[in-house]
Amino acid sequence: MFSVILTFLRLSGKKGVSQLSIFEVAIIIGLGSAAGDPMANPDNAIVPALIVFATILLFYRCITWMASRNEKFETLLEGDPVYVIEEGVFVLGSGEPTFAKDEFFAEMRQQNIEHLGQVKTAILETNGNLSFFYYADEDVQPGLPVLPKLYHKKSNSLSQRGQYACTTCGQIEQITGSHHTCPRCQQTEWVQAVQTQRRT
Repeated sequence: MFSVILTFLRLSGKKGVSQLSIFEVAIIIGLGSAAGDPMANPDNAIVPALIVFATILLFYRCITWMASRNEKFETLLEGDPVYVIEEGVFVLGSGEPTFAKDEFFAEMRQQNIEHLGQVKTAILETNGNLSFFYYADEDVQPGLPVLPKLYHKKSNSLSQRGQYACTTCGQIEQITGSHHTCPRCQQTEWVQAVQTQRRT
C-alpha cells in the first residue's frame, strides 16, 4: 500500500507536497483513508483499496483537466490569491485573515524583511505560500517593524513625538500627542516606525 501511495503521488504530477492546494489535500486525506485499513489489518483485501485509488486518480485527473480549461471553475475549486500588503500597509476589508500575525511576521523575517515599508506588495497564494514584491532601496518607506524586540515596544500611550506605525494595519502617522487613533482602522496601539533598507 505504501508503494501504491508513492506511485499515485508520482502519477498526480505534483512537484512537491508544499505546493498542494486545498483540493489536493482533500485527495490525500481520501487516499490515507483508503490505504489505512489494508496497511494496518492483513485481513483486509488490497484490491478494493486499489479500486478506490484508481477511481480517485481518475477523478483527480478529470477535475484538474476541467480546471485548466475553465477559469471560473478553477477559482471555485482553488480560490483566488489575496492581497495582504499594498504600498507598505496591510490591506483592510480583504476578508477574514487565514494566518496569525506572528506567523506572517515570521515568514517576512525569513525573507530578510525588517518592516512593512520595504514591501510594496504581498500576496497570499492559493497554495498558502506568500509572494513578496519589494520597493527599490531609494523608495523604502517608514514601516511597521516585524523584528520581535522592536515590535514588542508597542503601546497605547506614547512618551515622545515621532513617526509611528499602527500595529493593526501598518498606517504611518506623525504623532505629537500621547494618545492617537489610527485614521484607517480606528485602533490606538502604535510602535515606532523604522526605515532601514532591506538586506539581501
